[in-house]
Order: sequence, then C-alpha cells, then structure tokens
Amino acid sequence: MHATTIHGVRDIRYTQVPDPAVKQPTDAIVKVVGSCICGSDLWNYRGANGEIEEPRTIGHECIGIVEEVGADVRDFKPGDFVIVPFDHCDNTCPHCLAGVQSVCENLGFTVSGQSEYALVNQADGSLVKLDETPDPSMYPDLLALTDVMATGWHAAVMSGLGSGARGGTAVVVGDGAVGLCGVLAAAQLGAERVVAMSRHESRQEIAKKFGATDIVAARGKEGEAAVRELTGGIGADYVLECVGTDQSFKTASKVARPGATVGFVGVPHDVNLPVNALFRTNVGLKGGMAPVRRYLPDLLRLTLDGTINPGLVFDKALPFSEAAEGYRLMDERLAIKVQLTY
Repeated sequence: MHATTIHGVRDIRYTQVPDPAVKQPTDAIVKVVGSCICGSDLWNYRGANGEIEEPRTIGHECIGIVEEVGADVRDFKPGDFVIVPFDHCDNTCPHCLAGVQSVCENLGFTVSGQSEYALVNQADGSLVKLDETPDPSMYPDLLALTDVMATGWHAAVMSGLGSGARGGTAVVVGDGAVGLCGVLAAAQLGAERVVAMSRHESRQEIAKKFGATDIVAARGKEGEAAVRELTGGIGADYVLECVGTDQSFKTASKVARPGATVGFVGVPHDVNLPVNALFRTNVGLKGGMAPVRRYLPDLLRLTLDGTINPGLVFDKALPFSEAAEGYRLMDERLAIKVQLTY
C-alpha cells in the first residue's frame, strides 16, 4: 500500500509498504478514506521522541470503510463506515468498564492512519459505525472525533467540568487543535466563561466560534497576570492543559484558583511538575491519554445533530502524497491541523 512514513528528523515520505494483515481474531482492516496530521506527530517529526532507527508508518487518526475482519469480530463487517479511535480497546476489561479505555488490558494503537489501510487491534471494542456513509464534507468533523475532540473533551472532564455543577471560569492553555477543541468542550460542558490563551489571530477566531468569551494573548508571567485580572484575582475554576511543555504546565498550575483541578492532556515533554506550588494551593492534576471510545458515541451524536462542528480546526487539506508539506506547515505553525485526502 501507499503510506506516509517517517525516516528521520523532518524526513516524511510517501512510499510503498506491505499491507497490514489480520493476525488476531479480534483484528479488522480499515480502508482509510480520510486522515490528518496531529500535533503529537510533530514530536517524532522534530526528533523529540528519540532517534528513528528505521523507517516506519506514521499517523493515528483515520476514518474509513471496513475491508476485512477477524474470525471473532461480530459487530462489524466489510463495507461498514467507521470512526477509528487512535487508542484501541476491548471495552470489556475492568479498566474499560471504569471509563479508562486508554489503559485497556488489550490496548492497541493506530500506526498507519496516514496510509491506504489501517489495522485495528480490537475491532468490536474500538470502532464506532455510522448508519450511513457520510458525505465527504463531514470528514473533517468525523476525523476530529478520532483524537483531538475527544482529547479536548477529556481535558474538560478531568478539570471537573460536566460533573453536575455549571458556571464558573475555564482557562484553556494551548491553541492547537486539542486546545481549540478544549474550548468547545468547556463551553458545551457548562463553563460560563471560557478563556482561551492564544497569540494567533486565526486560532483566536476559531476559539471564539467554539465559545471562548475571552482571549489572553500574553504568555508566561504576563499571561498569568492577565488571567488573574480577568478572574478578579481569584484564578480559574477549571484549567485545561493542552500542550505538554514545562511552560504550559507551570502556566496551568498558576492560573488555577486554590482547590481547582488542572485537566492535562498534552503529551508531557521535559516537564518538571511544580509539586510544592500544587501542595501549597491544593491545586489538583488529573488527566492523561484520552479514552476516546468512552466519549465517542456522545461526541458523534453531538456532531451529527449539528451541536458541535469540531472540523473547524482543519485549516488546510492536502493529498496524502503531499503529507511532508503538511508536516512542514504545522511545524512552522502555518497551519493548525492538516487534513489528508485521496
């Protein structure tokens, strides 16, 4: 099959690789009809996750049509149009039943989402089927559900939003696709005021469309002071950390009011947690890799009925053969999120 492959730092190619094959009876093969580049892909692209010893496929977000299923797959058949969560789960183990599908005892991941075909390790537990094949105009919204919308939603839930009480102020640290989806999630889950921390005008505009009531363009101490001013010196009731850097964690902890919780979903890189500050202020930290399958049915319903349109985070579309250009654009912050199409 044709596939996007990574060969080294900032070395993305479109090459031929072997087709994935059903190896376990719970597997399924999905013919990819739409994919995209994730901000977390850039960590590998930039070499932040260590040396790439040999070329490999890349991409963990895709939607498509079931091509083949293993002998134990009961709920899906060839021809079904499905959304593929980036983290695969059986949805029956104790961790899945507790709502932490991202720590499933049979956890798997999409590893060739930016290719012609993708292997799903736990088809019955992971895939979500649409009743009808959607129009391609829906692809951006559906693609967002495979990761970034569910991840932004997870940040909001982990911060305490959606637990019953409504109102209060939420601050979202990060204006990438996940952060913007976090703004949308915070607004949907009942925050009265949603503050988006963003320095980029195009991203600020999407944040406003998603429900941001305030924009803080400053970073560091200046940004922290701006949030304190907006909140009357108190701090935010809910904080969503959607970046994963040392600076973003420190900002998130400092803009939270005493006793608040930071919902963190940014993949951590070189983070030194300010434990003493968290101790002094009783600020909690809760989150991690999003259990996409937990949220996917509700997010799909909200998308199909038009309540949310997370596909607005895509501001560029390129053919799969030009994936390298998509990585460059996102790396240089010239695009928020790039959709890959055939």
